[in-house]
Amino acid sequence: MDNSLPPADELVLVDRELAQLEARRTHLLARRAWLVQVLYRPARAATPRWPVTPAAPVADSTPRSAQNVLLTLGGTLLTIAAVAFTLVSWGSMGIGGRAAVLCAVTGAALAAPVALLRRGLASTAESVAVLGLVLTVLDAYALHRVALPDADGLGYAAVVSAVLAGAWAAYGSALSRLRVPLPAAVVAAQLPLPLGVLAAGGGPTAFAWAALVTAAADGAAVLWARPLPVRVTAGVGAAVLGGWALLTGGWLSLSSPWSGAPLLLAGAAVCLYAAWRTPGWAVAASVVAGLAVVAAVGGPLRSTVPGDWAVPGYVLCGLVLASVWRAGAGARLPRGVRAGLAGAGASVTALGLLWALPPVVAGALGPLARTTEVWSGEHAGPALASYPATAALVLAVGAAALASVARLWARCAVLVLVWALLTALPVSPGLPYVATLALQLLTTAAALWIAVRPAPLTRGLPRPEAAPDARTATAGAAGSAAPSATGPTDRPVTDPASGSVPPPPSAPPRVPGTGFGAPWSGWSGWTPPKPRPQAPPAEPGTVLGWVAYAGGLLSAVGAVALALNVREATFVALGVVLGLLVGVAALGAGARRTVSACGAVLAAAGLVLAGAQAAGLEDHWTALALLLVPAATAAVGTTARPVALPVEITGAAVGLCAVGLAGSRPAFLALVLALGGVIAAATAVRPERRRFASWAAAGLFLLAAWVRLGAWGVTTPEAYTLPVTVPALVVGFLRRRRDPAASSWTAYGPGLAVTLLPSLGAAWTDPEWVRPLVLGAAALVVTLLGARFRLQALLLLGGTVLALDGLHELAPYVVQVVGALPRWLPPALAGLLLLAVGATYEQRLRDARRLRERLARMR
Repeated sequence: MDNSLPPADELVLVDRELAQLEARRTHLLARRAWLVQVLYRPARAATPRWPVTPAAPVADSTPRSAQNVLLTLGGTLLTIAAVAFTLVSWGSMGIGGRAAVLCAVTGAALAAPVALLRRGLASTAESVAVLGLVLTVLDAYALHRVALPDADGLGYAAVVSAVLAGAWAAYGSALSRLRVPLPAAVVAAQLPLPLGVLAAGGGPTAFAWAALVTAAADGAAVLWARPLPVRVTAGVGAAVLGGWALLTGGWLSLSSPWSGAPLLLAGAAVCLYAAWRTPGWAVAASVVAGLAVVAAVGGPLRSTVPGDWAVPGYVLCGLVLASVWRAGAGARLPRGVRAGLAGAGASVTALGLLWALPPVVAGALGPLARTTEVWSGEHAGPALASYPATAALVLAVGAAALASVARLWARCAVLVLVWALLTALPVSPGLPYVATLALQLLTTAAALWIAVRPAPLTRGLPRPEAAPDARTATAGAAGSAAPSATGPTDRPVTDPASGSVPPPPSAPPRVPGTGFGAPWSGWSGWTPPKPRPQAPPAEPGTVLGWVAYAGGLLSAVGAVALALNVREATFVALGVVLGLLVGVAALGAGARRTVSACGAVLAAAGLVLAGAQAAGLEDHWTALALLLVPAATAAVGTTARPVALPVEITGAAVGLCAVGLAGSRPAFLALVLALGGVIAAATAVRPERRRFASWAAAGLFLLAAWVRLGAWGVTTPEAYTLPVTVPALVVGFLRRRRDPAASSWTAYGPGLAVTLLPSLGAAWTDPEWVRPLVLGAAALVVTLLGARFRLQALLLLGGTVLALDGLHELAPYVVQVVGALPRWLPPALAGLLLLAVGATYEQRLRDARRLRERLARMR
């Protein structure tokens, strides 16, 4: 048997088929078990061997959940009763009675869980313990109202919260099976220090320090406490109080930097220690610590430098913090800590770059917001808008920092920042007009050069991995799937006698519905499945080229808009932009080449318009000059084949602008249309443009003729329609010669309708006899030709026009005859006509069918 597969591929195929057979066997066994169950179920149901017990109803809730609900409701009601007793019924009892009641009830509530836990009633013990904790709070409140009414409320609350926290912690530690006392102790421990500071009259700074110390204690509980509820409660408390302390420190760094810096640094130290000890929260905690450090260092720095240097100071702190990503790797800092600190520094730097964007926007879009006329020269002086010069410094520092990062996104960001720096320089420090225009043109040239030759910027960047080959991917996928189906087999088994691989066994026939593939036609006909094609990864040079190209186009538009202030600058800017775009179109490739070629056409059109404006030409003469652009694009299209079509379309758009400029003078409009037709006819010489350009040329020539006739005051419709009819009939005749099966409506219908229908409308309103006579003769000739050559369109159009034209001529005489006849005669004639039609109805139907068949046989 012929075997064209190598042993390794054949082994993969055998393993795959064995896996399919095993899966099919499992499916059939499951199907057999189900069939047996279906077949023998009626007999077993008819003669049951044991009594069948009814199924128990499904409960809506578990006993445990119902018990928890009942205990929670009971504890809540008892708590409400205790609060009501303390607040409402307290005054009806004496001092001894009050103390005895509170002590007895509280002691009983706190002692009862011990006995309940011994009996295994954990949920009941939990509810009673919660009641006991609430009663201790009420005891403290009652003690303040009765024994210490003059004590300061905040100070007493601070002391009581500390005592309760300790007591609840001891109670929860003694009864470790209770889940509520220890988290409640943590909640109570949040209050002593903040309330004590408020009782002592401390301000926001002292309160923030107290909150920070409490948050640090909560962090210690998170790190060292073992029960999960305690750690969760302490973590929430640390986040709330620590966040309040850091927000207060941030506010102080703006209003009183030297008092807020220690608080922020202490908070950063706590966050860093937490990040070091908890890898899961390392990134988030390190980000908070980094922001706190930047605020702590940047606040005093901001107070010592001028106002314009505040943001650069923060950016410098952010860059130093971002450098921890590399420096910390050598110091063996945890990866999460380094990532968080670097992310915080990068965020601060990004905010600084956003602060520096307004001068970039002003430099890029400012020239487009024109409020004066072109070549007015009013904005030839220094830039009116002024921004801090440090904005350009921030952009430069950001670009320099990212230049050391060997990543594609970093190189793209460097390009953007350098372009933004060059765009903001004329606005941020404020440069003269000539320097601004020169800088814009240099930026355009540099960006477009990088777009064409981005290779120097890709040095040191990692290359994208190529997509795997189809055969490699198939073999790899099959090899990885084979061991899971048939076991760890990595080489074919050879015959001991011959030492060769034995031929594969004959394949079983295909069973419908088994999920097998197509029937085997031999191993030699098997081909591995083709993997789904994957898009190749983008090359770094391509991405960088597009980024630079986008910046170059924006700078080019801004330079041209800025150059419109001065006449000489306009010619210089348009010429430079034209040369640069032509260079990119010649050296570039792909879509950038096409866009550059179209942009070069627009720049050439701008030069023509500027030259016409400088020469003082009127709009209609400018339109004639503007036709040089589509003529040049038609000539360039013969050689620049890759960009020929977009260039010609752009030239056609410029030609439409020329038509619009010449619209005020009909004679010049006709001339512009005729010249456009000449250009289109010249383009139609090329085979690939012949179909569209020929029709465009014909349409332009026709429009030119119509405009010229309108300028001469010609109102005869035939003068406008005959130039369309004659070429249309010639084209139809040629088509019928090439394709005799073509319909006459397609070949001759449009051409005849263009002239016959408008002439018929004019004849019905023409009081003279010449037009109806000529139209009738022409319609008669068309009808006879249609009847002679069996052309349906000619016969119907000519006959219809002839009948309507004759009706128009006979209408006055018919009216006179009808007016002279008696009044009873028309109804009588109508009745006779109906009788005649009714008597010969069947014959008329046969005649109508015969006429319809004859017309249908015509082309």
